[in-house]
Amino acid sequence: MKKVTLMATAIFFSAATVFAADLPVKALSDTTKKVKPAKVQYTCTMHPKVLSDKPGKCPKCGMELVKKEPAKKKAETMKM
Repeated sequence: MKKVTLMATAIFFSAATVFAADLPVKALSDTTKKVKPAKVQYTCTMHPKVLSDKPGKCPKCGMELVKKEPAKKKAETMKM
């Protein structure tokens, strides 16, 4: 009975190693990637094409520039 248990354990770990080695390298590296903080930009509410890296006034209309919210990323689809 000990031999059967030992053999089953060896087969299990061998199969686990084969499946783990088959993972794409990119999937493993994505989990360790550092996320950079988003750069803050300011924009005019009436002229969204006016962008600045610091607060101030819009050169076109004189309104205060407000922080631009970062665009939300679309959910990635999983390829199989």
